[in-house]
Amino acid sequence: MRNMTRMTVGAGMALAIAAGGLATAGSAVAAPPPSAPPAVSADSVAPLSVVNLGLTVAQAKRVQLYLRDLHGYTGAIDGQLGTNSWKAMQRSLRLTGYTGPIDGIVGGGTISALQRLLRAYGYDGPIDGIAGPETRAAFRTYAISR
Repeated sequence: MRNMTRMTVGAGMALAIAAGGLATAGSAVAAPPPSAPPAVSADSVAPLSVVNLGLTVAQAKRVQLYLRDLHGYTGAIDGQLGTNSWKAMQRSLRLTGYTGPIDGIVGGGTISALQRLLRAYGYDGPIDGIAGPETRAAFRTYAISR
């Protein structure tokens, strides 16, 4: 019986030592925490969204051609009114009272100036900076006329 007890205690101690070794081994080889992503300045981030306001690709291409010919648009004529298209549009909207930054972001100020321009193309809704159905319909008429 005494030999049996020694074997049981010996086996138990060996198991405990092995388990303890495994427990500490796991923490000894743990990966370092991930490093923080590199900082990015706000100046290096540009909006990349396309805002066609309901225009088809063909209609948006007509607007881009107009903007290229008269307002300094130098991007692709691809029918996707992105940041550079809207920068050129904002330059053209200076004629209708746009005073915001030339940043290519289609915000309320840009839409309000566009609505003033669209008065000549059938828009008779409010100048509210919201590109609702009436604004979009008049923008299509404007695009077709280019």
